[in-house]
Amino acid sequence: MLDLVINGGTIVDGTGQPGRPGSVGVRDGRVVAMGDVGAVDEPARRTVDATDLIVAPGFIDIHTHYDAQAFWDHTLSPSPLHGVTTVIGGNCGFTIAPLTDDASDGDYLMRMLSRVEGMPLESLQQGVPWDWHTTAEFLDRLDRRLVPNTGFLVGHSALRRVVMHDDAVGKEATPEQLEAMKQLLRDGLAAGGLGFSSTWSRTHNDHEGNPVPSRHATADELLALCGVVGEFPGTTLEFIPAPAPFDHDKFDVMAAMSRTANRPINWNVLAVYAKNGEVVEHQLAGSDYAAEQGGRVVALTLPDSQRNRLNFRSGFILDILPGWDRLMALPEDEKLAMLADPAGRAEMDRLAQSQEGPLRSIANWRHYIVLETFAPETKSLAGMTVGEIAEKQGKSAWDALADMVVADRLRTVIVNQDRGQDDESWRRRVEVWRDPRTIVGASDAGAHLDMIDTFNYATTIMAKAVREHGLLPVEEAVHHITGAPAALYGMVDRGMLREGAHADIVVFDPATVGPAPVSTRFDLPGGAGRVYGEAIGVQHVFVGGDEVVAGTEFTDARPGRVLRSGRDTTTVTASAG
Repeated sequence: MLDLVINGGTIVDGTGQPGRPGSVGVRDGRVVAMGDVGAVDEPARRTVDATDLIVAPGFIDIHTHYDAQAFWDHTLSPSPLHGVTTVIGGNCGFTIAPLTDDASDGDYLMRMLSRVEGMPLESLQQGVPWDWHTTAEFLDRLDRRLVPNTGFLVGHSALRRVVMHDDAVGKEATPEQLEAMKQLLRDGLAAGGLGFSSTWSRTHNDHEGNPVPSRHATADELLALCGVVGEFPGTTLEFIPAPAPFDHDKFDVMAAMSRTANRPINWNVLAVYAKNGEVVEHQLAGSDYAAEQGGRVVALTLPDSQRNRLNFRSGFILDILPGWDRLMALPEDEKLAMLADPAGRAEMDRLAQSQEGPLRSIANWRHYIVLETFAPETKSLAGMTVGEIAEKQGKSAWDALADMVVADRLRTVIVNQDRGQDDESWRRRVEVWRDPRTIVGASDAGAHLDMIDTFNYATTIMAKAVREHGLLPVEEAVHHITGAPAALYGMVDRGMLREGAHADIVVFDPATVGPAPVSTRFDLPGGAGRVYGEAIGVQHVFVGGDEVVAGTEFTDARPGRVLRSGRDTTTVTASAG
């Protein structure tokens, strides 16, 4: 007897081939039968009528930061509500394993993670046990406890911290320390870590305002660790080089990392708009250069425009501005005092306006929209641009913004104006998705909880690129978020619907699928808030044949497996693809 039959839907199998009416039969967590509608006639414990619906492989999100949330939220919400059945964590070099007996190392990693990935410190303190040592112990703690399947990279900053302790920030590793890092990486990959991640990006600063540990690594250190990755089957690389545009040194180091490991490397993030074609082509040229050097570099591209909710409490993104890395790491009272003091405020703006190049727009205060305010005297200002408020109050844009931020005790939320919803921007995005030098993803789900809503990337693609703009067929859209990422990571029997594949399946209504409205909810440990949004039109989500989402609700099932390199993944070399 079958466990499940899904009958009457249009099967979109993840390969990009045209959909076809059919039935899918599942037993023991695998797809065991597929055929025309009604062709799967073996008795089943449950039958799902998928008439007028799409039956597709579960979506795969290769860039998340769910490492910590996995301990307080076994659903990894809201991703599965949007059809995601497999997530990869441990990106950007930020992992919470391995740990040491020295409590200060775990405390550093926790506070660094809070600062650089926007996770409330109180939630990390109250919701995560921090009582493992090895990557193996960390992975074992999560297996079969979560809704989606999960895989984790081994993070560079964690390796550096547990080997070098305080010297991880500011010092070059000694040969002995590098060997210790290599051994910890070997241990992590042998336990099933899916690869190695790191960052050199100057957007990544710790809670003290210093560059995170991996930013102090030399190119030789990176390459030595990449060499370890090449020793293990089914592994990969992920790296954040810098804010765009990259210089030749960044292209060179990524090419060398890929060549050394003989693995593809994906970097985050390529944002595409109608008017940034030159930047996009420059960034993608790095992939061509890598290919000439014997490597493979893949750009992880955001499937929508980037809407960043910024605030002066966390200071993320704002800390890119010259000198603001230290300013945004100050205690809140000191930050408030500086913003309230005319001289301190003027110095902050002077530093901000000294930014050169494409990032200069970060300090264009006038163009921000005030999304949310908190003090009685600022309530009426929500929804206006800072420029409009400045004109109304007869102040400079910076003074108007600083006054609001002080009144709101740093909690004022501002957002960049969304200039990427025009037809031409969406047309350019789809062109980039079709480029073999890119992969779709970059949700950052589980991170920047007060700032971004890109956890809904999969349903956004269906709603906007497929239905609203009519730029690609649903079969191609499904391939970009199933078969393509599965192939990049060498996932075995995932990302496609076929006999023998894992029964990770999403059933959705193509006429209505999309993201529901986003709002803030306060459901994190310690009562902290997060930006959250459900999905529309996702009817059923199955992981290993077990239904985990029914409509907008999670079931009680927790069938998710921890994916292990070499068992659940096969080797993809730098020359593949």
